[in-house]
Order: sequence, then structure tokens, then C-alpha cells
Amino acid sequence: MPFAFPEGLAPEVYPLAWLVGRWRGEGVIEYPGIETTAFVNDVVFDHDGGPYLRYESTIRVIEAQVPETVPDEGEWPAPVTDGPQGDVAAKADAGTVWSTETGYWRVSSDRPEGMDAERHALEVLVADASGRMSLFLGMVGNGRIDLATDFVARTSTAAEVSAAKRLYGLVEGQLMWVEELAAFGHPLGSYASARLDRA
Repeated sequence: MPFAFPEGLAPEVYPLAWLVGRWRGEGVIEYPGIETTAFVNDVVFDHDGGPYLRYESTIRVIEAQVPETVPDEGEWPAPVTDGPQGDVAAKADAGTVWSTETGYWRVSSDRPEGMDAERHALEVLVADASGRMSLFLGMVGNGRIDLATDFVARTSTAAEVSAAKRLYGLVEGQLMWVEELAAFGHPLGSYASARLDRA
């Protein structure tokens, strides 16, 4: 089935068009000092015709069996359960909010020297409700997004996060993501991963 650009989407964000919509799925958090925790993630990418995508993500922790290990960088997570979308919805409704963030995703007009012709520079601005704002820079192309923080600002009461990296990919119609964090004095390391379906 051919891909159709969402109606009214600004041409500047065509490289991100495959993200537009609602996504929901399960994942796992595992980080030093945090007990391994299963979660449900709801993500929305939408637009108002401007040269950016609006982004919203909510993670709710759930009571569920979790994998014994978190995947290494670049490996995709296995789903926590193979149940239908309805099971995920029930878990999300019963879950406790772990984190929420909102932001804007923009394709940069700058083109770094040596960048592959099929990739585009990306700027992502994210505000976390816990008191942190992050500027991610990276690239998008061929159904893959690589991001790393260029700047992190936080309030005096926010968690001590100093850097992050994120990898997103579209694999067989699913949105998969992996995040690394440098937080609480720990070096950059695996934090969370998830596999999402269109909701």
C-alpha cells in the first residue's frame, strides 16, 4: 500500500511524515538505582500545518512480567506481552504515570557536510513535566532517527539528567525506540526501550 502524506503537512517535515499519528505499546525501564519496570507508552505526533511536528509522550508503569535483560544499544526490544491492543489499553488505564513530555520536532534547513543524501538534519525540543528541557540534535532518514542531547536544562528539583541519546526506527509498521541516559552520576547507559503499534 503506497504511503500518503498527511493532509496539510508542511513540506519541510516530509522526512518525518511516517511518524504522524497515535502510537501505543509496551516497554521496559532498567537503569542503575531503578528497579526493572514494565510500562505502557502512548505517543502522539501531530501537526497544525507549521514546519514542525508536535510531540507528546506519556509513560505509565504497569505490573507485568519483564524481560530478564535490557537490549544492548542498537538491538530492538521484545514486546513485554503479545496480547492484543485491548490488553495494552487496559494496562495503560490501570498504570501509574511515570513521565510525560511534550515538544516539537523540526527538520533543519542546515545540511552538515558529508551527510548522506537520504538523511536530513533534525532538531527536537522536549520539555519533561518533571522539570527538564532538552534540545536533541540528530538525523532522520530511511525510517530511522538518531538523536543526542546538545543541551539539557533542569530546575533545582528535577532529576539529575545530564545527557541522553535516542534511537527511533520504523520496523514492519511498528515504531521502536531505545533511550540512553547519563543521570544521577552514572555515565551514558541503557535506560528504556519500547515497541509501539499505531493506535
